[in-house]
Amino acid sequence: MPASVRPRRSALYMPGSNARALEKARELDADVLILDLEDAVAPDAKEQARAQVLAAVAAGGFGRREVLIRTNGLDTPWGHADLAAAARSGAHGVLIPKVESDEAVRQADRLLAAHGAPRELALWVMMETALGMLNAKEIAAASPRLAGLVLGTSDLAKELHAHHTPLRLPMITALGLCLLAARAHGLAILDGVHLDLDDEAGLEASCRQGVELGFDGKTLIHPKQLAAANAAFAPDAASLDRARRIIAAHAEAMARGKAVVLVDGRLVEALHVAEAHRLVALAKAIGAEAVSGTDLPAP
Repeated sequence: MPASVRPRRSALYMPGSNARALEKARELDADVLILDLEDAVAPDAKEQARAQVLAAVAAGGFGRREVLIRTNGLDTPWGHADLAAAARSGAHGVLIPKVESDEAVRQADRLLAAHGAPRELALWVMMETALGMLNAKEIAAASPRLAGLVLGTSDLAKELHAHHTPLRLPMITALGLCLLAARAHGLAILDGVHLDLDDEAGLEASCRQGVELGFDGKTLIHPKQLAAANAAFAPDAASLDRARRIIAAHAEAMARGKAVVLVDGRLVEALHVAEAHRLVALAKAIGAEAVSGTDLPAP
C-alpha cells in the first residue's frame, strides 16, 4: 500500500471518550483525525470510548478528513476488542500503538482479516520505543496492508532518558531510521507531537525541522496547532513556482533530445523532475480537498 499524494500535513489526536470533541472534529481543518482509544482514555472509560468512536465514524460527516482509530495495544485487556470493532467500522485506517516487531504487524493484520476488515482498510503503526526503532526496517516491510508510520516521540524520549531539545538531537537517529524504512517501502510517515501548547515559535520550528527531514506531516494534540502544521507541510508559492518551471524546462529539453537542463543556474535531472511533480500534485490535492464537501474514499 504505497504512500500517495494525499495531504497528511496535520494529524490531530481526538480523545475517544470526549463526545463533544468527536463532534467538533468534523469542522476542524485537519487532514487526518486520530480518534484515540489509548493514551487519551482512562481505563474505566475504554468501553464507552470505543462505542462513541464507532458511532461517530458510522455517522460520517468527516468530509475530506482521513479518519484513523488508534486502538489499545494487543497486550492490553482492550486491544483485541478494539481491533475487532475497528475492522468493519468504516474508518480509513487503524493505528496500533507501541509496535516493536514485524510479527506484531502481522498479528494485527491477521486479526483485522479475521474480523472482516476490507482490503482497503489501512494499517498504521506507532513507532515509539527503542526496540521499535531498531526493527523499523522489518516493521515497514511486514504487511501489504501497512500504510504508514507514526512517531511517538514523547514515549521515545522517556524510554531513552532523553530531553526534548529544540533540535531534537537526542532522537535524530531514531527519526532517521524510521524515515529510511518508510521511504524504502513506500509508506507515509508522520512526525511526533509538540507538547507545549503556548510555544508557538517552538511548534513552528519543529514543523520546519519535520519538513526538512522529510516527514509528510505532524501529529498534534490541540486544534490550535493545526494552522502551523498545515502551513509548514504545504508547498509554498516559491517552491511551486520553481517546480512548475522545472517541469516545463525538462519537458522542453526532452523534446530537443536532451536529458538535463539548467533552471536558475542549477542542473535539473530526472530526480528533480519527479520531486517537482510530487510537489505540484500535493498542492493540487490540498486545493481540491479544501473545497470538497463530501467524504473521500479510503486511500
